[in-house]
Amino acid sequence: MKRFWAAILGIGLIFNISGCSSSSTGSNGDSDKEVIKVALSDEINPPFLFTDENNDPIGYDVDYLKELEKKLPEYKFEYIFGEEETNLVGVGTGKYDFAINWFFKNPERQEKFLFPEHEFGYSLTSLVTKKSRNDIKTLDDMVDKKFPPVSPSGGLRSILNSYNDQHPDNSLTLESIENPSTADNLKRVSDGKADAIFINVTTFNEAQKKLNLDLKVSGIVSKEPIWTVFNRNEKELAKKIDKATAELTEDGTLSKLAEKWFEVDFFKDIDYIKEEGFKF
Repeated sequence: MKRFWAAILGIGLIFNISGCSSSSTGSNGDSDKEVIKVALSDEINPPFLFTDENNDPIGYDVDYLKELEKKLPEYKFEYIFGEEETNLVGVGTGKYDFAINWFFKNPERQEKFLFPEHEFGYSLTSLVTKKSRNDIKTLDDMVDKKFPPVSPSGGLRSILNSYNDQHPDNSLTLESIENPSTADNLKRVSDGKADAIFINVTTFNEAQKKLNLDLKVSGIVSKEPIWTVFNRNEKELAKKIDKATAELTEDGTLSKLAEKWFEVDFFKDIDYIKEEGFKF
């Protein structure tokens, strides 16, 4: 997916989504609030995070953060945009208090960072095939079939590795490559050089708008929880945000945001999501 914040905001630029000053003092009572530095990805990922016609950040992540600020008036969030791995390094060193993106949990990250108890949303993983194919809907259907090259690390590969751990006698054949191109891999499937690609629904939808390939979502595989990631010393902050997240989930606020941005409530079970027919 293309990176866009460098052109719009500048890498590392501080930006206040609510439109207030980004300094630690200011009007409207901001002077007595604790400034929390939040790292956001500079990679476009609609509808989680992108920009409107005025180049202002919008999306599910932005609305979630705004709801958190309402719940936690003692804090003022200061947003810094940067490359995902750089953001994680910044969280680890304490440069940022926490980062938000569609982060999956994995053992390596859990050693380095503090994860809250409650997820703030879900990423829907899928198999994408040529439109004419109806034989691939689940990972079981991909045994003895060909995937395009996948990164040896990352959330999607972790899911595929977990499948292979659970199915040692019928494992998936995976070819690894560093920094694979989403567009190139989708073209491989469209050209018949691979049977299907395992990909997040939102990533496919955004790429397909530009590529317009002979492809479709053939099946939703899973709903994967996504997390905010905290510096390990930010236990009090993480606890407060986790409590606020749980409240926003329980009172239906996050379900409403999911329906607003994805046209489906991904807090419901996977069977319900599949029945919705991928309309999002």
